[in-house]
Amino acid sequence: MNTQAYPSPQFFMTAPAPCPYLPGHVERKVFTHLVGQRASEMNDLLTQGGFRRSQNIAYRPACETCRACISVRILVDAFEPTGSMTRVLSRNADLLAKEYEAEPSSEQFSLFRRYLDSRHIQGGMSDMTVLDYAMMVEDTHVPTRIIEYRLREEGDGIAEKPSGRLIATALTDMMSDGLSMVYSFYDPDLERRSLGTFMILDHIRRARALGLPHVYLGYWVKGSRKMAYKTRFQPQEHLLHQGWTRFRPTDGS
Repeated sequence: MNTQAYPSPQFFMTAPAPCPYLPGHVERKVFTHLVGQRASEMNDLLTQGGFRRSQNIAYRPACETCRACISVRILVDAFEPTGSMTRVLSRNADLLAKEYEAEPSSEQFSLFRRYLDSRHIQGGMSDMTVLDYAMMVEDTHVPTRIIEYRLREEGDGIAEKPSGRLIATALTDMMSDGLSMVYSFYDPDLERRSLGTFMILDHIRRARALGLPHVYLGYWVKGSRKMAYKTRFQPQEHLLHQGWTRFRPTDGS
């Protein structure tokens, strides 16, 4: 019998820093390293407990006076798209999605830079280099996949790797109870396609096909317009002090 004991994870606290979502607020985070043989198991447990993964770090907000950041997960089996979501699916019926090992490419980085320069020019990721992007994708000790979304071209259904133009990408963790959308980005010039919404809908479809009950969306920040879209995917649960709780839009989204 194997009686080897695994060391418990050590948790650390960041120094106070300006909150990127709520002006005038200060944020702190508690974090730990996701490495070793138990990284996948720990990622599952921590994500279910409200943590997010970034490279080999799992973190969650630990602000002293604010509880605006709330973990969100979609209930896959009960989800039904709204009329506007159905139209998003229809507008993107010409896309082909392919799933790969978590490996970066220059094509992905070019799209990533265009997305940042258009949507997050003053964000914390705005100065990321190609090496930073490679680390974001590759530095993982848990099951992680890259999903590329391309415009369908003739022959793409036969070729091993599609040749159509890359217009969206998702970095996704495969968990025991769902899919966790670590980061996604898309062509900012194709606003009419609503690619952010489409990728979430595609992840719901993928989770359902795999028999997984949840899609984890990270944090909904109450009071932040940038995060308001997350509450549109109903039904969903929010992680509150009493545990995962069914969220109703009338609760004040």
